[in-house]
Amino acid sequence: MSEQPHVLVIPYPAQGHVAPLLKLATKIAEHGIKVTFVNTEFIEAKVMASIPEKAKEWRLIKFVSIADGIEQEEDRKDFAKTRDTMLRVMPGKLKDLIEKIKQSSENEKITCVIADISARWALEVAQTMGISRAPFIPFGPACLALSFHITRLIKDGILDNNGKAMIDGLISISENSLPWKENELCWTCRGKEKIQKFIFESMRSSVQYVKMSNWVLSNSFYELDSSSCDLVANILPIGPILATNNSWHLAGSLRPEDSSCLNWLDEQPLGSVIYVSLGSTTTLNQQQFEELALGLEFSGQPFLWVVRSDLVKDSIAEFPDGFKERIAGRGKIVEWAAQEKVLAHSSIACFVSHCGWNSTLEGLSMGVPFLCWPYFADQCQNRNYICEVWKIGLNLSLDEKGIVTKDEIQTKITKLLSDASIKENALKVKEKAANSLVEGGSSFENFKRFIVEMKSI
Repeated sequence: MSEQPHVLVIPYPAQGHVAPLLKLATKIAEHGIKVTFVNTEFIEAKVMASIPEKAKEWRLIKFVSIADGIEQEEDRKDFAKTRDTMLRVMPGKLKDLIEKIKQSSENEKITCVIADISARWALEVAQTMGISRAPFIPFGPACLALSFHITRLIKDGILDNNGKAMIDGLISISENSLPWKENELCWTCRGKEKIQKFIFESMRSSVQYVKMSNWVLSNSFYELDSSSCDLVANILPIGPILATNNSWHLAGSLRPEDSSCLNWLDEQPLGSVIYVSLGSTTTLNQQQFEELALGLEFSGQPFLWVVRSDLVKDSIAEFPDGFKERIAGRGKIVEWAAQEKVLAHSSIACFVSHCGWNSTLEGLSMGVPFLCWPYFADQCQNRNYICEVWKIGLNLSLDEKGIVTKDEIQTKITKLLSDASIKENALKVKEKAANSLVEGGSSFENFKRFIVEMKSI
């Protein structure tokens, strides 16, 4: 047996999955464990391109890639086709990689496979090869707890076999946990039935992979949602998993980050800037994009807005006439940003967010109030926690045409910035998050236990 434990870390190939696992891999490697980070060839090229030059020589983690079976000319946005191809090709490629590692060094062996629960095929490979397994849960404990109750909810006639709610109103899985609205279950993806079905099936089957594993690593902390954590046996909340403590930024971005926004933030008044980022997959139509632009303009506040090249569906975003001239000096627009560093900046006043789990954790860890604009999947329930349970934000409401209007945006920004209780609550949650990560804290102790147990295998 090798003296040094060797861990394979395998993310699902998407921004919100690669980033937290790369941060976790860094943390594991810093505790003297050999880490090999396994991306698809397509994703690895993007990660390598985004790593700062000063970090290129860093050797704490070894990066390797395996083929996903998708040809260069094929459409990666064809969700069903890419999923089926990856499931057909990648298990064999991973097995070959593990065999190659075994043969490359005398007595070398893989101690553990840590895989995103969405890449559960990797956990199957590990099981068949007799390797310890740790699924990584990149969403909140509430979603995982819900997945453990799907079978019962179907049996009780509350859900059908496709995950559709058969009742109107709230769905409760325990007395103490936040109930789910029937149209906001964590596999909800309106207008995209194939994706919704895939997420539901993934959530339903994830239970068996959780049960067959040695550890269940959750990017959360116990005090944030203890009632959901209590519903999942063997869960180890080890979050929030952040990159800000590193001397340089290696956060698994799949897009080049525009660092000029940090210098721009330095020039803004304390607690004044509205930060707007709707994640890596949210899309808006042109009308909604214009309403957002005008809402930010009419707010009168300085703002930093992440406008991806693909933010507007099926076209290039067109700003309202004269918008850029009118907001010059007060508004900063970038393609992508180093989000943790932005949220940690003292000039940030609030976060207009899609409420993806990574963004939710990063925002609350920095004590930043939210304006919530969920898009799909778990984001609606994350919004409900933010607004109803933790009380650290406000919801942006749709009008009768399904649009968040410029008036709604302007009104809610004004209301949020004047609400002292929300700011106070945000700082309290920030303190809880920080306390969980220091020695004696819940996440610190859970992570310590995981490292000790891995080294004893």
